[in-house]
Amino acid sequence: MTFLIIFLSIVCLVLLISWVKLDPFLSFLAVSIIAGLMLGIPFDKITASVQKGLGDTLGSLAIIISLGAMLGKLVAESGAAQKIASVMMKSFGEKYIQWALVVTGFIIGIPLFYGVGFVLLVPLIFSVVYQYKLPAVYIGLPMLASLSVTFGFLPPHPAPTALVVQFHANLGLTLIYGLILAIPAIVIAGPLFAKTLKNIHSVPLQTFQPPTLTPDQLPATATSFISALLPVILLIAATAIPYFIQSGPILNPIISFFAEPAIVMLLSLGVATFTLGINQGKKMKAVMSIYADAVKDIAMILLIIGSAGTLKQVLSDSGVSDQIAAQLNNINIHPLVLAWLMAAIIRICVGSATIAGLTTAGIIAPIISKTGVDPNLMVLSIGAGSLFCSHVNDSGFWLFKEYFNLSIKDTVRSWTAMESIISIVGLGGVLLLNLIV
Repeated sequence: MTFLIIFLSIVCLVLLISWVKLDPFLSFLAVSIIAGLMLGIPFDKITASVQKGLGDTLGSLAIIISLGAMLGKLVAESGAAQKIASVMMKSFGEKYIQWALVVTGFIIGIPLFYGVGFVLLVPLIFSVVYQYKLPAVYIGLPMLASLSVTFGFLPPHPAPTALVVQFHANLGLTLIYGLILAIPAIVIAGPLFAKTLKNIHSVPLQTFQPPTLTPDQLPATATSFISALLPVILLIAATAIPYFIQSGPILNPIISFFAEPAIVMLLSLGVATFTLGINQGKKMKAVMSIYADAVKDIAMILLIIGSAGTLKQVLSDSGVSDQIAAQLNNINIHPLVLAWLMAAIIRICVGSATIAGLTTAGIIAPIISKTGVDPNLMVLSIGAGSLFCSHVNDSGFWLFKEYFNLSIKDTVRSWTAMESIISIVGLGGVLLLNLIV
């Protein structure tokens, strides 16, 4: 009965958005409340569950997305994006620009949380798209595939790191195996798959469309790159410092503070306000006007992402994740495949890769000691499963859809398919490694 309720809820959500044309924010709220009541959440608890889902989701993303939008808008308006695109195209050539973005996404994605990396890299993707009239999905999806792989497979991201600890796996080996799996997953789900998507029509958000400026009006190359990528530089530095310096109890809290994505984004925006705003001859009032326009453009995105969190929270509070995992626990298949399947089904139902991974780990942990399966490969199998079939109950789905301004159909065809390819290729790689190690 639980599976039927979840299935009907997702079908209802899709129909409300695609057929009735109801706003996704309102659709999520309505479906979340109805699904929660049908799954047994008491009347006096359902509102709290919806509010918690909305608050928890926006609490971690609202500041980052808003500041990222402001930075992206300024990078576009100042001509820095135009400069970056020009330099990249001259360095790699239009023929290889897609691969340059893939490598960039992979390097940046290792230390960055997915949402942060997405917000930072989308303006760079759009600058290439606008400057050279290239298909947005074809150019952008491979870079985002790199981000997804690092988020699902590699420590120090939350879910893989937590699984390493829970399974008593080796962090170094898990990272090495993850890097081995990452290469084919990115290549197949990124550049190769993107070749089938060239005909998808996408007009990305106007907020990132740079004005056409003459070369003498553009910022310097160093200023453009440093201002746009300063969040990446600061986060990588904050991640690397503890490995090279014995910081001790005094410096640790300071480093942790400056490693917070919200603080990094705020500092980066402050620097960009001067380097790309004031230093380029703009008045402070004009810069603030740019920031206000940026927030207006992403307001609905924030509401949609937050409302996706309400459905996730309702399903979590109702105990659906545990029920699903328990029903799969006695299936007689290889432990690595079983773990992938558990994570994939929970991911489809609740929308969160992290919840899917951690819920699966709690059920699968006893099986590891009984079967002798490699715990490092188990971490990667669950990580791959947790990425499978991102759809309308996943905030990442809506980030991609709204930023690239796509229909539901084209988002499923591109984003959902890309995530599923990564997941399946990851499972295949895990099974191959299991034959070797």
